[in-house]
Amino acid sequence: MSGLVASDLAVARGGVPLLAGVTFDVAPGRALILTGRNGIGKTTLLRTLAGLQPPLAGRVAPGGEHIAYGAHADGMKATLSVAENLGFWATLHGAGDIAPALAAFDLDDLRDRAAQHLSAGQRRRLGLARMLLTGRDIWLLDEPTVSLDRASVARFADAVRAHLGRGGIAVLATHVELGIEAKGLDLERYRVTGATGGPGGGDIFAEGAVE
Repeated sequence: MSGLVASDLAVARGGVPLLAGVTFDVAPGRALILTGRNGIGKTTLLRTLAGLQPPLAGRVAPGGEHIAYGAHADGMKATLSVAENLGFWATLHGAGDIAPALAAFDLDDLRDRAAQHLSAGQRRRLGLARMLLTGRDIWLLDEPTVSLDRASVARFADAVRAHLGRGGIAVLATHVELGIEAKGLDLERYRVTGATGGPGGGDIFAEGAVE
């Protein structure tokens, strides 16, 4: 994999153009932080990069087999335990052992608790732990630190640094300083004149992407 490349990308939500001309190249081992006002199109851009919706124009490479996308919703099966949820994702992606993911996000003591009985912060940690099981080179993360306390934010930052150290790529929409080396991309410069923001969301690991 040579990197994540977006060329003259234009994206829309609900048929309304939000961003146009978005161009960047993120090399392996590097991170990109998306910034901009609420509703500017950060979620829409991430979903387009992940292949969950088509662009209005432009191109993204590589394809979805390299990409894992995590957003606001936790996407867990409520009646399954922490370990069972992670086991499902490990089986899906051929990851095998869930122990490193449990340890990375301090979930060992919660492994037998049903997801529906977790706090908001615990559910968020469980959702982020899935990223470690995907085996994907590119992580796309939308406000990943929502509901996390300071210690959990630090654990997440450590996980991102480890991913980058293995040659992975991370693209994050966040307002939180994570203490990781990253380039910033201010989406204001790409905003379509007259575009108005609104809520976005969803949570899925992308199986397809724009090519």
